[in-house]
Amino acid sequence: MTKLSVNINKIATLRNARGGNVPDLLRVATDIEKFGAQGITIHPRPDERHIRYQDAYDLKPIVSTEYNIEGNPMDNFTKMVLEIKPTQVTLVPDAVDAITSNAGWDTVKHAAYLKEIISEFKRNGIRTSIFVDPTLKMIEGAAETGTDRIELYTEEFAKQYSLGNKEAIKPYTECAILANKLNLGINAGHDLSLENIKFFKENIPNLLEVSIGHALICEALYDGLEKVISEYLKKLS
Repeated sequence: MTKLSVNINKIATLRNARGGNVPDLLRVATDIEKFGAQGITIHPRPDERHIRYQDAYDLKPIVSTEYNIEGNPMDNFTKMVLEIKPTQVTLVPDAVDAITSNAGWDTVKHAAYLKEIISEFKRNGIRTSIFVDPTLKMIEGAAETGTDRIELYTEEFAKQYSLGNKEAIKPYTECAILANKLNLGINAGHDLSLENIKFFKENIPNLLEVSIGHALICEALYDGLEKVISEYLKKLS
């Protein structure tokens, strides 16, 4: 079964909109695990507009499943991850002012940098993953960095699937086949939803984990967190 890691950035956004501690991020994380999710994902950004760096520390003793911290490995981020030692760190090349992640790493151009930072995380017992676009060259480059996994950036697939273009899955399938040959674990995320997750999972061999936040929280506004998480788990089984 493909694991479901729930990104709770949107819960933090809602909390921050009014100040105070409603909704309680830690309680929501605990409930998400209770409802069956196999991981919690956060993506703190330098301006702390949703997840705050303190949240990352506070969640460490709370999360009993897999704890995945995403972000651009700038100095403050790297220091935090090395202190917390989550299950997994996912490296994302997002700009400081990015609204959301919008591109994967150029694993060839940034090979030396990625090798250095990945080796540091792995020396500290942290599983590593690199956010990548679905191109074979980037998968080959990722394998050269020493990363444990890749995370396929799925925005284009989701966009095309919503338009009825199921052929958009092909580059993702091809990249997954290559990743398997190169002994890279495969994660995926960005705009995956209840509408497209089953089809995506069925076409990605050995998909280990998906990280879903925005769509899942939006769907939960209508149907509730427990029901929505249950639906994802059914589609991923």
